Parts: sequence; structure tokens; C-alpha cells
Amino acid sequence: MAGEPEGGAASVPPTTIRALTLNLWGEQGPFARRMALCQEQLRALRPDVLALQEVREIPGQLANTAATLAQALQMHFVFAETLQWGGGAEGLAILSRVPIREKEHVALPHATASERRIVLHAALDFAGTRVAAFTTHLNYRMGHGVEREDQVEAVDRFVAATAAKLAPAPALTLLMGDFNATPDSDELRFLRGLHSLRGRRTYYQDAFLVHSDRERDAGLTWSRRNPYTQRLRFLQTDRRLDYIFVGGPDRKGRGVVHTCRVVLDEGDADGVFPSDHFGVLAEVQLLPLPDGLRVADASIMPSIVGGNTNAAAMMIGERAAELITSRVPA
Repeated sequence: MAGEPEGGAASVPPTTIRALTLNLWGEQGPFARRMALCQEQLRALRPDVLALQEVREIPGQLANTAATLAQALQMHFVFAETLQWGGGAEGLAILSRVPIREKEHVALPHATASERRIVLHAALDFAGTRVAAFTTHLNYRMGHGVEREDQVEAVDRFVAATAAKLAPAPALTLLMGDFNATPDSDELRFLRGLHSLRGRRTYYQDAFLVHSDRERDAGLTWSRRNPYTQRLRFLQTDRRLDYIFVGGPDRKGRGVVHTCRVVLDEGDADGVFPSDHFGVLAEVQLLPLPDGLRVADASIMPSIVGGNTNAAAMMIGERAAELITSRVPA
């Protein structure tokens, strides 16, 4: 399934793009209120690319939730089914503010009658600059580490093969989704270039880790703060499960992660949250950085100061200017 909004594409690609991933939690809980919150908060966050998991559609009862969001946000979208259950389909979707030129999906290892996983690709056209966007949703049980290892290895092979055949070649590769594993797991360490699987290694930037020095327990997307996680009490809470992985930056700066943070993590006045997962939003460099550009901002702070950050940010900038102009020793 695919859909397109009205209006033409921009004639000039943006310098950076905003990528967001969210597990929608199907039609569970107070669904209508959750979807309204999703639409409201996503409009405010203005993602250029949106990866969705647990997208649902039930003929005659529930319109495709990705299509509903795409219409509300005026975005293009593609959807791929993973499984039939409950009278309808569940699957993955990618939404984009720019046209989607190609799409493809493949099944991942360890499919069963009740659990089937895929990876979905969409080639996005930012005024002639291509972005290869991928989303996936891996096995969820705590003891499924071996299954997830096989799945991430298959995902990486698909990403590499797909990017290699795209023309023009993508300026940026994004791999987003609910990986159901913590950063210290072997399956996630493989994606970060820290572990071998089947004699292979790869490398993606974990956007949340690379954009600044974060405390180890930050970035939780499956949190006890969210009451909906208690419906799956057999799963450990307070974990980072949702990720945006970015292909390694090139020498021109494309792929540099500028910011990354947890989003859609606040409930309304009645305690209704957009989903049982929190989302992740990253801003990533799309076009080459100007030669000689240096960036110094408040993201270098180990912890944000309690008062006004303006003075601290100015001092950081002044110190960086001194170092760049070699007026003082490093």
C-alpha cells in the first residue's frame, strides 16, 4: 500500500532532515485519544521521515493507521504487512514529506505462524538527493537474543544490497525501528561495529549515543513512566529499545548527527500517552558541510547547567574560536 499527498516536491533539498521512529501499539488502549495525541505531537515535531511499527488495519472497522497519519500530516507513505491477526493486518510503514521513488521489503529469519518480522525500505527523493530509509521490528521476548542476532544480520545484508543498487546512490542511509534489545546486547553491538555475526562486521551510528555524551541510563523508550508498559509485565521495563541508526558520515559531513532525543513521552492531563513506546527523533546532515566549518554548541556539556545556558554557550563558542584560530594552546 502506498499513498501520496497533494502538492509538489521542493526544488532544493534541505541541509538537514528530521527522522523519527515510533511503535504505534496497534489499536490498543484508548485508541482514538492516542491517535489524536500522535497527530498533534507529530505536527509539532515536523519529521521529514517517519518510521512506524505495529501499524494496523482491519477492513470495515479500522482504516490503515499509517494512512490516517499520512493524511493528517500531509506526507507520502508506504506500508508492508507483516502478519494477519484479529481480523486484519499488522505491519510497518514509512512516511515521507518528499516523494517515495522505490519501495521493497523482505522477510526476516525465524518466522512462525504467530510472529513474522520484515524490513521495509523506501527510497526518498529530496529534490534529487536520495535517502535510503529502512524500518524494522524484531522479535520481542527477552530470550530471543539469538533470533534477533540472525535478524539484524539479515537486515544489514538487505540494507547493503539495496543501497548498492539504488541510482543515484543514496547520500544518507537511515535504519529505524523497534529492535527490542538494549544497546549492550550483541545484536545491537553488531550494528554499532562492536561485535561480529557470521564472521561479518558492519557499522552504523547509534544517533542517540553519537550526538553527545549521554548518561548510560538515558534515552529509555520502554519506561515504567508509561502505564501502558505494565500490560506486558513479563518484559523488563526501563529499557532503550527504539533506535535511529545512521550510516557512517562521509568526508563531506553527510550523515553527521546534530541532535537526537526521546519524544512523544508525555501523557495528557488524564495520563493518556501516544503509545506504549516513546519515540526517537534525530536531525541528520543531508548536504555536504561547508569546507572549514566547525560546530561548537551546548551538546558538549556533560550535564546542562541549572541556570541560563546563554552565558555558558557563549563561553563555549569563544573558547572554540580561540582554539580554531590557534590563539591559545589546546
